[in-house]
Amino acid sequence: MNLSRTALFAALLPVLSPAQEVLLAPKGQPAVYTAPHKPHTKLKEVVAKHAGQKQWHETVVNDKHLTSTYQQWAPGYKSPKMMHPDTREWWVILSGEVKFTIETQQPFIAKKGSMVQVPFQTWFEYEAVGSQPALVFDTNIAGSRLLYDVSAKPPAMPGFEWIQAKFNARVIGQWKHGNKPSITFDEVAAGLESGKLKGTIRIVQDDRGTANFIYGYNSKLPPLDPKNKGHYHPEGAEYWLIMKGQIRYPIEKVGVVIAEEGDVVYVPPFTWHAPRWWGEGASCRLAMNGFPDISHMFEAH
Repeated sequence: MNLSRTALFAALLPVLSPAQEVLLAPKGQPAVYTAPHKPHTKLKEVVAKHAGQKQWHETVVNDKHLTSTYQQWAPGYKSPKMMHPDTREWWVILSGEVKFTIETQQPFIAKKGSMVQVPFQTWFEYEAVGSQPALVFDTNIAGSRLLYDVSAKPPAMPGFEWIQAKFNARVIGQWKHGNKPSITFDEVAAGLESGKLKGTIRIVQDDRGTANFIYGYNSKLPPLDPKNKGHYHPEGAEYWLIMKGQIRYPIEKVGVVIAEEGDVVYVPPFTWHAPRWWGEGASCRLAMNGFPDISHMFEAH
């Protein structure tokens, strides 16, 4: 049987379920936190903990899907030339300036608010430039590995040795899904303010991880309903890096968290939560989880 081009295109479109489909969903024990995870990690406290250190890192997420780390690089620090064999990595610059050199791209300087990423099998390196340390929020797919240029001195890995190996048929610069090497907070916010962009903006999309830019105003939302539980996720955690302003989070068994710029809020699976822009002026959170289209379970009334 032959299909017309229109019919064939329609057959390839995703099938959408009813918006209010009711089903049975598992609801496990909520708010189960294991180190290093906490409901609310305050950037000010992390920075104070490392006072006096020129260079440091602090892991705040390390679950079965993603790992995220605050990192401070001293001025002049330069990474070795490296790549991920199978996974994507992304960074948010919180302060300072970083020069990124990514294969297939012209080198560029990333400053506060820059969101940078590199796909698998693509060489990259970075350098903290300028006179101030660079503070960066770095995210990797869980279990990711790095490969290094033969001239590099990779870090020791207990249980492993470094050997020279041949990479056959390497695939370079597979951005896909609209991913960009770099985009800034100001660019995305301006697009939303002008109406050129609408809704949640996908910054990073990978089969095993995603980062969504969620921007708006508390003053433009309906009045706060303190009884609203929000939603939960049955198969993975979700967490947020606060990019601007304040975000309010009522979290099951935790209570209400008010997070500020640079903070991280983490919610495990099976845990009701209801993020909301908060305070005066614009607010923004970068939402991250292990699925491009994570499921949301809401109360069925």
